[in-house]
Amino acid sequence: MTSADSTTAIISAQSRRQAMDWSLVLISQEIESTILRTDEQWGLAVAPADYDRAVEAITQYRQENRGWHWRQELRWPGVTFHAGSAIWCLLLVAMHWITAFPAPGWKTVARMDSIAVLNGEWWRLFTATMLHSDAAHLMANVSIGFVVLGLAMGRYGAGCALLAAYLAGVAGNVAGLLFYPEPYRGLGASGMVMGGLAMLTVQTLSLRREGPHAIKYIVSGIFAGFLLFFLLGLNPASDVIAHVGGFVSGLIIGGVLTLLPSGTGNGKFDFASKLLLAALVILTWALALR
Repeated sequence: MTSADSTTAIISAQSRRQAMDWSLVLISQEIESTILRTDEQWGLAVAPADYDRAVEAITQYRQENRGWHWRQELRWPGVTFHAGSAIWCLLLVAMHWITAFPAPGWKTVARMDSIAVLNGEWWRLFTATMLHSDAAHLMANVSIGFVVLGLAMGRYGAGCALLAAYLAGVAGNVAGLLFYPEPYRGLGASGMVMGGLAMLTVQTLSLRREGPHAIKYIVSGIFAGFLLFFLLGLNPASDVIAHVGGFVSGLIIGGVLTLLPSGTGNGKFDFASKLLLAALVILTWALALR
């Protein structure tokens, strides 16, 4: 690694692949660099003021990955977690307490019931996503949902991600309506959680703008998401069809969101998503309890 002149500092690399890998390391540390090719070797050009920090980052990367090439630097600078997912989890806990003690009849009028839905009670597709059969069912969805939804909210915006996951949960109930034989009854937020997981699965699609070298990060992210879904969503004792419906819907919605301009998770777009989510929850529960 050598420094060139007062305007540019050059970090020598042994190959194009190594220069590209090191450039990803510098991007993760918010250090701008340019890949150079001379007649003799490859290299990275950085600002002189960033040279020492860049060398330190690359040295640390080489030490951590010595002899273990499965470890890769992420192409994005960090992961954001939105603790607002706890509010949704607390709402699910409160709803379970209400339906278990003061108003057990709410569960009957709000759960997913294919016969009732086909007779016009469409709101059950929505209200069922906030009900649980028992405390164990609730805790399973809350514990996983807190992390999954928190990461999705940090990635796509709080309102946008929560609304998308909610609609994915509704889509899971629609899948149950279509593919289960009548009568079909169900409840739970697991379809919504699977929708949030699907949105995290396709988040790496936004890296397609970085060029063909980013394909390995896109494929790795998608592969990891599917593995988690197989682990969490395909338990034969659970509502597999609702899980698959929520996951597939989340993949579609998340894929569309990655096509939108960056920053849609903030400002008017996200605020409108929160309003629409609140309106759907209030409207469907009002219809269920009227």
